[in-house]
Amino acid sequence: MKMDSDGFDDGEIRQPRKKRRVLRWFSICLSLLILATAGAGYFYYEHLNGNLSKDLLNLGDNRLDKSDPNAAGQTPMNILLLGSDSRSSKENVELGGARGDRDRPPLADVQMLLHVSADRSNMSVISVPRDTKATIPKCTDPDSGDVYQETTDKINSSLQHGGPGCTVATWEELTGIPIDHFMMIDFAGVVSMADAVGGVPVCVDKNVYDPQSKLRLKKGKSVVKGEQALHWLRTRHGFGDGSDIGRARAQHMYMNSMVRQLKAGTKLTDPGKMRGLAEAATKALTVDEGLGTVKKLYDLGNDLKRVPTKRITMATMPWKYAPGGYVVPKPGDADDTFSLVRNDIALDGKDKKKQKPKSPPPSKPSAPKSQIPVRVMNGTGSALQAPVSGRAGVISEQLGREGFAQATADQTPRSQADTTVSYPLEKNRGDALAVAEALGLPESAVKHSSGVEQVTLVIGGDWRDGTTYPEDAGGSGGKKENKAPDSADALRGDNDKACMEVNPSYVW
Repeated sequence: MKMDSDGFDDGEIRQPRKKRRVLRWFSICLSLLILATAGAGYFYYEHLNGNLSKDLLNLGDNRLDKSDPNAAGQTPMNILLLGSDSRSSKENVELGGARGDRDRPPLADVQMLLHVSADRSNMSVISVPRDTKATIPKCTDPDSGDVYQETTDKINSSLQHGGPGCTVATWEELTGIPIDHFMMIDFAGVVSMADAVGGVPVCVDKNVYDPQSKLRLKKGKSVVKGEQALHWLRTRHGFGDGSDIGRARAQHMYMNSMVRQLKAGTKLTDPGKMRGLAEAATKALTVDEGLGTVKKLYDLGNDLKRVPTKRITMATMPWKYAPGGYVVPKPGDADDTFSLVRNDIALDGKDKKKQKPKSPPPSKPSAPKSQIPVRVMNGTGSALQAPVSGRAGVISEQLGREGFAQATADQTPRSQADTTVSYPLEKNRGDALAVAEALGLPESAVKHSSGVEQVTLVIGGDWRDGTTYPEDAGGSGGKKENKAPDSADALRGDNDKACMEVNPSYVW
């Protein structure tokens, strides 16, 4: 079995897709902020549109509906930031090492979800460890037409199942969070951008030397730039317990520090340097088609600038080790963390009470209950926990007792975090509301969906027992604290005192 330069299983080796460059997360945010601060050179960016690589957003069959707007009509935004161990060019081989891996398809070794609140008052970033055991859904490669059947594997291998669109589909399966965009960047982009901002301040609690990543720093604060910045972001063995978990925290520190640098006004005034940076950024970036022009990136960058640094929170999915070299989501804490994002609640616990969206006018059922067809599906199973057997049958029988004689259980496997009642046409909204009322579901669980042909109830992971929906379910807070659990290892964007804990085996 082939291993990567860090000694981890690379999974099945497939032929690389042409022109696919998967990109490191940290330069993604940096490039957006740089584009947003460079308004004076905006028209030059039209020339750069041709540099951008584009790919399909989602390659799976079961795509989630977009997030609902808030009371003011504003919609949250979820961007998946991907990184890889790609050595697809001579420059990336020289920077990343492992020349023997040059021709293998890359793995998505860094994955972060960037959630921007609907009102743009806060931003949450959640990392998922690359060795997370995940259900990778069926995906079709848009270039070759190859079909990759559903499987269970480390989440980083999802990139080899047709491209970044399959990683997006895997994230939706794992988290229940709809993904609006993805962005990626390579080794070379990291170096050029770190140089452009004049370096990024970092901190270690002891002298550290990691020969695998080549990082060498003295105790205390240092400013890393160029290849040294890349060494920091690739270091795994030298931090914490030597696992990918420590590396994720180091990346969070770097990203926060970089944002503080940019917001404080870093050295980005040299027109020649800015042009070089813009060229490097757009050549390095691969984005979904919805972000496929520099103007869209510019607008997005301006949108992100509105978030105060103190309301940016970096976190890691709560996890635990599992057999087979995997980590798995920590029961309870992981889904609590994802639920906060699904419901647009800040991880820092500092959200003000939100107004509920205005409901459409009341709708009456289109027919008597006994004549309304209702499809009931069991979505209680996920990567977080096994499904509850027979759940669709139990609830369809309950609906029958409530008068819905045409409620039937559909045994098609499904995975969904939150319970929903979907309807296909506006005339069916009253039917869906009647189903929700019969089961104690809130009106917020009733959603329009073009993906259903009749009223469809999907019983989510938030309703695993009983025949009446629990009052404290639904991810709207309930009795749970509306902030990231301690196991998410959250780090605020304005924390400039944080230092990485050095692995004792790598102290010099």
